[in-house]
Amino acid sequence: MSDLTLPKTISLSVVDHDRDSANLTYVYPVISRRAGGVSVGINLNPNNACNWRCVYCQVPDLTRGTAPSVDLNLLAQELHGFLHEILHGDFMQQRVPIEMQRINDIALSGNGEPTSSAEFAQVIELIAQLRREVKLPAAVKTVLISNGSLMHREAVQNGLRGMAKINGVVWFKLDRASEAGMARVNDTHATMHKVRQHLITAISLCPTWLQTCWFAVDGVPPSRQDEDDYLAFLADLLRDGHHPQGVLLYGLARPSMQAEAPRLSALPKEKLDAFADKIRAQGLTVQVSD
Repeated sequence: MSDLTLPKTISLSVVDHDRDSANLTYVYPVISRRAGGVSVGINLNPNNACNWRCVYCQVPDLTRGTAPSVDLNLLAQELHGFLHEILHGDFMQQRVPIEMQRINDIALSGNGEPTSSAEFAQVIELIAQLRREVKLPAAVKTVLISNGSLMHREAVQNGLRGMAKINGVVWFKLDRASEAGMARVNDTHATMHKVRQHLITAISLCPTWLQTCWFAVDGVPPSRQDEDDYLAFLADLLRDGHHPQGVLLYGLARPSMQAEAPRLSALPKEKLDAFADKIRAQGLTVQVSD
């Protein structure tokens, strides 16, 4: 299962997260600016379907929907082969800038909400098995990048329990902390009550970070109300004893592929840093990526 032929043209950078770069169905490599190394991505949504439609999403031809059925045998073949190439081949030396030549994680992200896959829990079991087979260092994380909307499902919760055993961590999307804000940014009608309950569930099952994209629309940065809503949400969460690992606060690094793209722009780093300081004042760790 270790035989894998990769395109000779792969050359990775932080601004290109092409899911087709390795010419595989499920597995793709990226350099993660937030992680500071190579992330082995798993795309369970090759149909470009998601139950949200974030205005900054870089997925082309994004559609509403769920992940298709996963070919677990093909996923196993691709992931085993790719991990073997990274650990024992010349992939790092030939394709990755020297300062990023480390494998940081296996990340379930891709072109839609990964927990919408009916096989999500089985995929986590498969990752655990392959980590053992290739003797992946224990320090390599297993990351779920999720909008958190399906945390009420038993299969998703079982998957998170499995992740916790393999150095797992959840990156739970919280771009805005009001229903109006989520409707604008994520094009979802999720209620803040459900968001809170889903986040509490994630925190209880697996180490969980909040991931927050902070950017300007029509040249206007997030409002003071947006900041106050976010900080109040965190304060309420912490007051009730629910503690995320921290916040991953980031800006726009890659262009959106949604209709709103011309209206979006990155904030100056000092704006991100100023908001990060307000979050830190709540007692949380914040990592900033502009």
